[in-house]
Amino acid sequence: MKRRNFLYVGAGAIAALGGGAFILRDRPGASASAKTFEIARSDEEWRAILSPQQYAVLREEATERAFTSPLNEEKRAGLFHCAGCDLPLYSSEAKYDSGTGWPSFWEALPGAIGTKEDNTFFMTRTECHCSRCGGHLGHIFDDGPPPTGKRHCINGVALTFRPNEAA
Repeated sequence: MKRRNFLYVGAGAIAALGGGAFILRDRPGASASAKTFEIARSDEEWRAILSPQQYAVLREEATERAFTSPLNEEKRAGLFHCAGCDLPLYSSEAKYDSGTGWPSFWEALPGAIGTKEDNTFFMTRTECHCSRCGGHLGHIFDDGPPPTGKRHCINGVALTFRPNEAA
């Protein structure tokens, strides 16, 4: 191979790799999976402890169908936990009916969630995930009620609910 061809091939490979990294940088799960979380498991371990639908949502950033989660109708006092690691994420006091078909909250418990920019579907949204295991929860929008004006639109399958114990 001539030196000129070698340089062209090398430059092309570098450009292709750089372009591929640019294109793939915003794929679902890219940022959360790159971050180190307190609870880290292999894909096989996650698949063993989660249902197929929970795995799809929490680990692959899928979305459950609207109006399918029993937690959308949950009205008891208590806490909503991450289905992946059991971290308390949301209080029932912050839950409201947004009419969207997913459990909605106007705020998370302090330090419970992390966020990242999500540029899928040709728009920019704020994705939220569990701060302890990185599991995808849903998205945060600016159309919620007072006092925050935020709507945490959360996949019910990403949550478990624990009612408050009777006093």
